[in-house]
Amino acid sequence: MRQAPVILWFRRDLRLADHAALGAVVATGRPIVPVFIHDETVDLLGAAAKWRLGEGLRVFAGALEAIGARLILRRGAALDVLCSIVGEVGAGAVFWQRVYDRDGIERDRAVKAALKSASVEARSFAGATVFEPWDVATGSGTPYKVFTPFWRAIRGRQAGGILAPPDALAAPETWPVSDSLEDWAIGAAMDRGAAIVARHAGIGEAAAWDRLDRFRAGRLENYVEDRDYPARHGTSGLSENLAWGEISPRAVWLTALGDWQAGRPGAEKFLSELGWREFAWHLMYHAPDLDRANWRPGWDAFPWRGDSADAERWRRGLTGEPFVDAAMREMYVTGRMHNRARMIAASYLTKNLLTDWRVGLAWFAECLTDWDPAANALGWQWVAGSGPDAAPFFRIFNPRLQAERFDPDGAYRASFIAEGQSAPPNTAREYFEAVPRSWHLSPGDRYPAPLADLSASRKRALDAYGGMDAAPAR
Repeated sequence: MRQAPVILWFRRDLRLADHAALGAVVATGRPIVPVFIHDETVDLLGAAAKWRLGEGLRVFAGALEAIGARLILRRGAALDVLCSIVGEVGAGAVFWQRVYDRDGIERDRAVKAALKSASVEARSFAGATVFEPWDVATGSGTPYKVFTPFWRAIRGRQAGGILAPPDALAAPETWPVSDSLEDWAIGAAMDRGAAIVARHAGIGEAAAWDRLDRFRAGRLENYVEDRDYPARHGTSGLSENLAWGEISPRAVWLTALGDWQAGRPGAEKFLSELGWREFAWHLMYHAPDLDRANWRPGWDAFPWRGDSADAERWRRGLTGEPFVDAAMREMYVTGRMHNRARMIAASYLTKNLLTDWRVGLAWFAECLTDWDPAANALGWQWVAGSGPDAAPFFRIFNPRLQAERFDPDGAYRASFIAEGQSAPPNTAREYFEAVPRSWHLSPGDRYPAPLADLSASRKRALDAYGGMDAAPAR
């Protein structure tokens, strides 16, 4: 069995550097069969996430070919596919990187049990987070429910070293047959929006490291101030690469930790933002329904509105509130949305329109190329008031005041709202090229009047919130 191949099952970890499962296989000296499975978890992804996954797979397959390997693509139930390939190549083991969402955990447990019962070694490894969710606990051994003490527990914590990428991978005697990525048509639902979003994507491991290097060289020093101003492009831009595992969170953490220890301005704040990502996955692991149910059960009776024509105007970036609409349009054009803008757009939907946060979460899941189930669930519940650390839960962001503070010269709004501009920039015009034709939108349209009276809708929300309290978490 020493020379029996090992199947390396890739999921949201499309990289060669700092990949513990890959390193463990390489250390055995055995042939490696890299595999990606289009299973039910892929079927559940939104249109933009599927498209981005497909592009990530394309780039990653090329990276594997450069070191003498191939990425085998198969479609079907994960266990069925893995058992089939085990038989085809005589594999003695299957390795993979762990995931921490409910559906992924259930799938992996079933796969591991079935493989072991068939005398096939099955091993899972860390790597999707910096610290394992069960390795960060309160003094009494319970999970954290508030970010500040969680951050104190991990702030400055070392996380080993960054594993170097292999120069070559041992190949099996015979490669199994692979599906064609083109035949999957994984990004078909993006339709004409794919060509627009592609202009703004940074796909693959090399692009991720380049982004990190450019951020550290040119924007880290002013990160504390600039990160809140969407038009300044002061963030790292790594969200899509972290979402698909094209760079490991540990590698980013250790790099930022080194910058902080060297006294570089902005490094500690950047590190704390990585801490929020850790906190989100910590919460989702210990509260698997974070993306489906109110964190605080008392909020189950809150009078949320369901989907509606108002929510549809929000989805289309036609609320008549320029900061909100610019945020939504940024998402259609780039596949991402600035974090400050996400808070404003989410607050408007859940508070000014009093719409259930799950309506917004579902639309973000459909449209974001950097869709991260844990971070987005935490963000939506935090803004809505029903979630962890949502204090004060009744906070309502006024989009006009936020624009005055964080987009004082209107540069961000002008970047994505074409109506009323004689010569709108490309990003503003691209919105009309990206959205469905059935919306019948044109840059020459009149910009809509405000959908909601900010003062009246704020009072309505505060009246509804008046009956709530910061009820304990589930």
